[in-house]
Amino acid sequence: MFLETPAIKISNLKKYFGIGPKRVKAVDGITFSVPRGKIFGFLGKNGAGKTTTIRCLMNFIHPTEGNISLLGKNAQANAVELKHQIGYLSGNVQLNKRWTGQEHIDYFSKIYSNAQGAKILIDRLNFDPSIKTKQLSSGNRQKLGIILALMHNPKLIILDEPTNALDPLLQQTVYDLFEGARDSGATVFMSSHNLTEVERICDSVAIIKDGKLVATETIESLSQKHLYTVKIRFSKNISDLDLQIQNTTVELRDDTYARLSVKGEIAPVLNELSRLPLDDIEIHHASLEEIFLEYYQT
Repeated sequence: MFLETPAIKISNLKKYFGIGPKRVKAVDGITFSVPRGKIFGFLGKNGAGKTTTIRCLMNFIHPTEGNISLLGKNAQANAVELKHQIGYLSGNVQLNKRWTGQEHIDYFSKIYSNAQGAKILIDRLNFDPSIKTKQLSSGNRQKLGIILALMHNPKLIILDEPTNALDPLLQQTVYDLFEGARDSGATVFMSSHNLTEVERICDSVAIIKDGKLVATETIESLSQKHLYTVKIRFSKNISDLDLQIQNTTVELRDDTYARLSVKGEIAPVLNELSRLPLDDIEIHHASLEEIFLEYYQT
């Protein structure tokens, strides 16, 4: 049976800056792949290595070690050819201040052989291409960046914080554009701090911390992680000893109230709590943000 090559394959990627004791390991041996036709989220705090990884993907900087394959081809050896099949949005969109949006679009249309999608994107994003970019708000600069990234119907779309400066209604429009691209067979790889949007549109995520990969999960499997917050009101005072329950951390408490964090199956914890004088209890499954923070605390 033929197995389709992944859209992105990263093997033992390392990128170090500097030498000697001052050397910074921005990316330190990460390995993962992104299947075709999916939206893949790349999560991590500032300085975790997200942007450095993306710059390596785009061949803007060369890895210290490791290999990168995009659409089945070596990212360095085939960089020029691949850029015609990739849509890229930087985390800091760079534009010619003296040009209008339309001049940027016309310039990119000369580079790409298939760049007929600009008009549709202009209408969807309610963007005025006649204004010089030096006069654009940050939100409209982001709109132009998205148009330039998507206008040639790329097979692979690489985005660094794609909804920066966009209001919630425009964010929803952008999500629809990304989902439409995926449904048409494109692959979307997006770095984001916005965990709500990652949970909303991504199929899978990778989490990077201090240059190292700490998890690669589907959104479905993340949502099924056994992480809970339990809020309890007791009918009378309880002691600290009463709350010493396996896989449970006491986050807040007073004599008759406690908030617990549970990592693992909830049923054994509830069984232990049922022995106490309960007045009220609330159980909340962890959000994606809470799960993400859990990875960062380990």
